[in-house]
Amino acid sequence: MNLNLPHLHLILNHVPTVGTVIAFGLLATALMRKSDALARAALELFYGVALLTLPAYVTGLATAQVLKEIPEVSAEAIARHHDAAVIASFLMLFTGGLAWLALWQSRQGGRKTATTWSVLILAALTLATMGGAASLGGEIRHPEIIVDEATTADVGPEWLRAASIQVAVTENVWLWPGLEAVHFVGLAVLFGVIVVVNARLLGWMPAVSYAALHRLLPWAALALGVNAISGMLFLIATPEQYADNISFHAKLVLLLLAGANLLYLTESEEPFRVGPNQRVPAMAKTMAVSGILLWIGVMYYGRMLPFIGGAF
Repeated sequence: MNLNLPHLHLILNHVPTVGTVIAFGLLATALMRKSDALARAALELFYGVALLTLPAYVTGLATAQVLKEIPEVSAEAIARHHDAAVIASFLMLFTGGLAWLALWQSRQGGRKTATTWSVLILAALTLATMGGAASLGGEIRHPEIIVDEATTADVGPEWLRAASIQVAVTENVWLWPGLEAVHFVGLAVLFGVIVVVNARLLGWMPAVSYAALHRLLPWAALALGVNAISGMLFLIATPEQYADNISFHAKLVLLLLAGANLLYLTESEEPFRVGPNQRVPAMAKTMAVSGILLWIGVMYYGRMLPFIGGAF
């Protein structure tokens, strides 16, 4: 059974907007009440929304391909919505990454107040941009929501528009292979850290505490962020190669699960209690095995993009 990506987009496109509103409200309340528990919940929600922004964007690309075939739909309106979605998605990824950093700092016992306030400020900018993208998306097929007249102004600076990014990535002979190199190096760093950290939970390196290896996780998070951004650039450059590619869909689902696994390694109390020469709980071992397998799956389906999907 084939996925109906436009229908899925109608569901997912509410996540970045509604999710950001809820997370912003929770975090603002937490900072006013000085509640660490509520702040952690808000930061975790920001991280989850950032992950789900990726499939929201991908399904949006597939939806745009369908709408372009409908004569009465304005191609200019689709382009403006896409431009706004590009900027909002990048901002959401940065917000989610900063939220993860605040969570990691909290677990390490460091001062996270400045980082948390930075998340709130960046989230406000993200929310404004995401709201504009949602409004432009609604104008494409819902003229009844337009009060005066449809938006016609360009969105964002020229260099951040989808068409400009597409030209830059596809026509500069060095940029695509450069992004590929960065993407593969990022994946190598990410997988290396994940294997080392999860190996401790599987009983290897018993003399080392989990807390000591926990300090390596920012390298994995940084690599994940680099790969998410470079992957977004690939998507913008050649959406037809990815939007309907079943291998890419499988990779994206596994990536979301692997991202959730990274949050477990960052925030869960259970593995953090594992000191030198201490027994690892069964749940932590299960999460360690699943984490390694999930990232192997991400790498496998990424490598199979030209073959299983058949879109290259």
